[in-house]
Amino acid sequence: MLEKLHDAFRLRTSPTVFFGSIGLTVLFVAVTLMFGDGVGLAFGHASTWIKTNLGWFYILGVSVFLIFLIFVAMTRFGRVRLSPKDEAPEHSFLAWFAMLFAAGIGTILMFWGVAEPISHMANPPMQDVQPGSPEAAREAMGFTLYHFGLHTWTIFALPSLAFAYFIHKRNLPPRVSSLFYPLLKDRIHGPIGKAIDIGSIVGTIFGVAVSIGLGTLQINSGMNQLFGISESALSQVLIIAVVTLVAFISVSRGLDKGVKLLSNANIVAAVSLLVFVVVFGPTLTLLKGTVESVGIYMDTLPGLMFWNDTFGNTGWQDGWTVFYWAWTITWSPFVGIFIAKISRGRSIREFVFGVLAAPVTFSVIWFGIFGMASFQIEWTNGGLVKAVVEDENIPGSLFAFLSHYPAATFMSGFAILLVATFFVTSMDSAALVLDAMGRGYDDDAYLTPLHQRAIWVLSVGAIAAVVLTATGEQGLSALQNVITVVGLPFFVLGYVMIWAIMRALREDAGELLPLETKRWRQVLAPEEASRRREAGDDDAYDTPEVEHDPTYTTGEGRIVSAPELHSYHRTELERAEKVEDEVGVDLTEMPETSGSDSDSDDGVGAVGKGN
Repeated sequence: MLEKLHDAFRLRTSPTVFFGSIGLTVLFVAVTLMFGDGVGLAFGHASTWIKTNLGWFYILGVSVFLIFLIFVAMTRFGRVRLSPKDEAPEHSFLAWFAMLFAAGIGTILMFWGVAEPISHMANPPMQDVQPGSPEAAREAMGFTLYHFGLHTWTIFALPSLAFAYFIHKRNLPPRVSSLFYPLLKDRIHGPIGKAIDIGSIVGTIFGVAVSIGLGTLQINSGMNQLFGISESALSQVLIIAVVTLVAFISVSRGLDKGVKLLSNANIVAAVSLLVFVVVFGPTLTLLKGTVESVGIYMDTLPGLMFWNDTFGNTGWQDGWTVFYWAWTITWSPFVGIFIAKISRGRSIREFVFGVLAAPVTFSVIWFGIFGMASFQIEWTNGGLVKAVVEDENIPGSLFAFLSHYPAATFMSGFAILLVATFFVTSMDSAALVLDAMGRGYDDDAYLTPLHQRAIWVLSVGAIAAVVLTATGEQGLSALQNVITVVGLPFFVLGYVMIWAIMRALREDAGELLPLETKRWRQVLAPEEASRRREAGDDDAYDTPEVEHDPTYTTGEGRIVSAPELHSYHRTELERAEKVEDEVGVDLTEMPETSGSDSDSDDGVGAVGKGN
């Protein structure tokens, strides 16, 4: 039946995965429209339980993921290139960074650039300093950079690495089920694999929809301040409809002509806004403060990455850190496949440090500039805390901030346009990735029908509109509750990714043998050795000597000392003494090589490759 429906709509995808995902999305929209208050209440209760009982799991998980990424990049596996035949990267570093930035946290920076630092300064998370004081500002910067620095990009980098490896090295379909191949093998194409893909697609739709919802709230707030347009459900639905239409136009043009073009425009516009704030603000203070923010981040990160508010138990972390991690990880399949697609050809080490270092550096600069500028406005003129925190107008924080700068109306309009293009980029990138996950391949030579890609754009827009307007709650609160619940299974998936990556790397690159070293005979004190020899013990020695020298030879007769690389057929490595006896070759006349030669083409590495 699904096959007939698939053919009737002239689709080119996996019928079960496509209709299963769309069906669950439509079901959620229908149920929410009919029972909006009940759905909102149910997600609220589930979210409260998760944050109360499992918040620590979210906090621990992201820090563990970060430690793993650094570990795998620094091991010998860091040299593995994420391409089938060691091809060079497809995109320049600048283009790569622009697409990373736009698809990752462009909308986040715009929404929280002012809101988070000023909120934490007014209400210090640890409640251990005077609100509004320089100490509170320092604590605010520490938490802000913790939320949007290495940990946010860790959540993106882990699935990105997993997808890049299994898509480019193992040549598996661009689906979440492919990550389970070391465990499921060919069953990734069966019912279990399809269930995994359906769940991941639906979760990704929710994650992207939350970002679209936040962007919508921000655009609506800005338009209210500029043009007096009401902050209502109708306004928000119309904004989502317009952005969805633009995203559809972009996705119809593909990655290079649509997404890449918008990404490059976004990064230029964002940098322009940043430069404007520096030039027309307290320039010297902002530059000094940004540099100091780096030190604040490095100083506070070790403690914050495992902080769970155990002793204070204020509940603050539930609405901030736990929400951020749950929200960000629901993006992980979308951002992971997208980053994997644009990162083909980079080594694991280059990939990990590139994905972590480049965007994080920009985030530190961004929040350093906007955070320090926000503090200076509050300390000099006042009013920003009232507008953002006391009036609970987080979506309007950027526009309240820009009102203290020259050409405020023009710059607010520019900011609205920038926010809109950022989440257009997020929506069209998500549509391309969701389509690839549904059809199970990513090949420009076999393009899917345009209306098929349009369905994914519409799905994201529909979820965003429904969650914002039909749950019977304040928009931001509804988004937080939904995403906290949806994010839980994705955290469990993160640990599966770690296991799958290491399992695949060991299978493909070979296990390391225990490092065999020379064995020395036992040495006794001269007096004791003499006594034992007099007593007839011929094995009593007072001088050191090697009893066993772990020297091997390859099939070609080349000596290799203490080989480390695993050979799939261990019998091909034979003791040098045994070969000498069998073939009559005096190996002592052959030059020895160091252990590092085991990686050469004619050493142990060559034996492994031949098998």
